[in-house]
Amino acid sequence: MSRATVLDPVSLARDLIRRPSVTPADAGAMAVLREALESLGFVCRAMPFGDIENLYARRGTAGPNLCFAGHTDVVPVGDMAAWTRPPFEAAVDDGILSGRGAVDMKSAIAAYVAAVARTLERGEPKGSLSFLITGDEEGLAEYGTKPVVAALAAEGETIDHCLVGEPTSSASLGDMVKIGRRGSLGVILTVEGVQGHVAYPQRAANPIPVLVRLLARLQDRTLDDGYEAFQPSNLEFTTIDVGNAASNVIPGRAEARLNVRFNPTHTGTSLANWVRAEAARAGEGFAGKVLVETRINGEAFLTPRGEFTTVVSDAVEAVTGRPPELSTTGGTSDARFIRALCPVVEFGLVGTTMHQVDERAPVAEIHALSAIYERLIEGYFTRFG
Repeated sequence: MSRATVLDPVSLARDLIRRPSVTPADAGAMAVLREALESLGFVCRAMPFGDIENLYARRGTAGPNLCFAGHTDVVPVGDMAAWTRPPFEAAVDDGILSGRGAVDMKSAIAAYVAAVARTLERGEPKGSLSFLITGDEEGLAEYGTKPVVAALAAEGETIDHCLVGEPTSSASLGDMVKIGRRGSLGVILTVEGVQGHVAYPQRAANPIPVLVRLLARLQDRTLDDGYEAFQPSNLEFTTIDVGNAASNVIPGRAEARLNVRFNPTHTGTSLANWVRAEAARAGEGFAGKVLVETRINGEAFLTPRGEFTTVVSDAVEAVTGRPPELSTTGGTSDARFIRALCPVVEFGLVGTTMHQVDERAPVAEIHALSAIYERLIEGYFTRFG
């Protein structure tokens, strides 16, 4: 790969976008990144799990080790005909780069690579730089960052701090940095009764009243009033299904699904146990069964304000002219796995068009993001190196 491509984040971002790496496909995206990193002297290591391509690359052996984490996989394009330009063409029109992954988050990866290249032109950092890149962030995340982190921890690999390049900016570049994330608990509630005729309820066991009572008990609880930098936890029902088209039949089964986004007041396990306890109460005296299936998608975490968050904030302010808000809002990210290794902070482009048709990012903002990353690297090794 040419030096010009490595130094220009937009050129590299376009090369990455042209690889249609819709989860779980890689489509050559990792090869593009690997070539760029190897040209900068990184030792690259493929870490595949299942059918997912992952990459860990490191330059240097001394500490501290500053890691950049991200993902090359993207979500499906949706209606191809609705796109103004083909989603994998990586077109640049009137200063705007469009394509699937332009925001989430191939441009951020390219911006960091370019920042590293410029940093190395000035000399060797007092420590190591590394990349932890997965191809399974937009999917179930079972074969991506999660097992990579576990493998690195088992090997004794030391990562001192990590920056995740997710599109955290809200309205303008640099207005928001994520220093924590809420946890996520998914729940499936199934009430199995006995189907029967509505005129003979004594011969049936109607699951709907049981499910309604259970949902009401769950909805009525105020989970908490917030936690430090976090908003209050919230429980949201996402579907209630009976599948009964007849008005004279008591159904034999009813199901509901819900999700809890929770702050560090709770753990996924404590909330799952609460749901199971409420399900048991709702099912007392019922002739059927009340089944609870839970999935903890991530625990809540908070990176305390300190030297690392200051380095990130100072880098943002140096380029944008204003300090960012340190936030814990939004959904989950792979930071929930990386926090097991080291303190982690997230910062990237404005996320307005991520996952949308005509996903796009201004070229000027990609260059500005790269400049922020360069300042961040410099500030990090000045403070920690």
